[in-house]
Amino acid sequence: MNRVVGSVLIAVGAFLIVLAPLVRFQVAPALIAAKADYYLISKLEATGAQYFSVPDGKVLTADLDITVTTRGDVKEAVGDRVVWDEFTSVNDVTNSKPGISFSERRSAFDKRTGVGLNCCGVSVDKEPVQLQGQIYKFPFDMEKRTYLVFNSTAGKALEARFVGEDKVNGLDVYKFEQVVPETKTETRNVPAALFDMGESGDVQLDRFYSGTNTYWVEPVTGAPVRQEQQRHEVLKSQDGTERAKAFVADAKMTDKTVQELVDSAIDGRSQVTLIRTTIPLVLLIVGVVMLVVGVWMFRRKVA
Repeated sequence: MNRVVGSVLIAVGAFLIVLAPLVRFQVAPALIAAKADYYLISKLEATGAQYFSVPDGKVLTADLDITVTTRGDVKEAVGDRVVWDEFTSVNDVTNSKPGISFSERRSAFDKRTGVGLNCCGVSVDKEPVQLQGQIYKFPFDMEKRTYLVFNSTAGKALEARFVGEDKVNGLDVYKFEQVVPETKTETRNVPAALFDMGESGDVQLDRFYSGTNTYWVEPVTGAPVRQEQQRHEVLKSQDGTERAKAFVADAKMTDKTVQELVDSAIDGRSQVTLIRTTIPLVLLIVGVVMLVVGVWMFRRKVA
């Protein structure tokens, strides 16, 4: 009987030893990925922002409430890609003006590297775009280096430079900074009288955007847990003269949103550790123990 049990233990132990590296190097990479069914409502606030109010015909100063809703399109999640849709609304809290700005974004990206993919109707405000760089998240096991990150307002990928290590609510993170040079984002016909450029008729004004985006990212999962946006958008006439502020704000994620993202990153990091390290290590240890015990039992019977 001991010989039979020993043979079984040897077989199972050898199987577990072989299984351990398979889980580590083949199963783990397949399971560690961005979610196809992702859903998140994040909040940002901007104190003392300025924006041009068309109904009022002037620049208003206000505290803004910004809501960003992101939802995964599960039907389009095929192979290594995921597709997320985003809707952003901006409300003027000070002057009780809801919906002063709306924007939409549809993005596709590799579920492991986070790099943008051009398929599935990707767009910004219904206009097709060519995606490059990181979309929403950074790669798993990210490095302390510069990454290209897609900026939806500028409509292109720009460098996000690693500026140091930091902590967010006790979580170790990498901090990145993306500086956006002045970029023309649109040209619009507007009433000349609104901008002291005549009493009748329309004139063309260009909208220019510049600013700095700062990301705090959990390095194992590549998940941002905090974000700040310094936006400076102005309206200029064709001669290059600034005619009005379009949207100037320093937007920061609320404490509640940051904590939710930190909790999610901690959970994601734990899952990565479980799949990549804990399970393979347990399989290896159990397999070695079973193999040793099996060999001992088998030899004891033969002797």
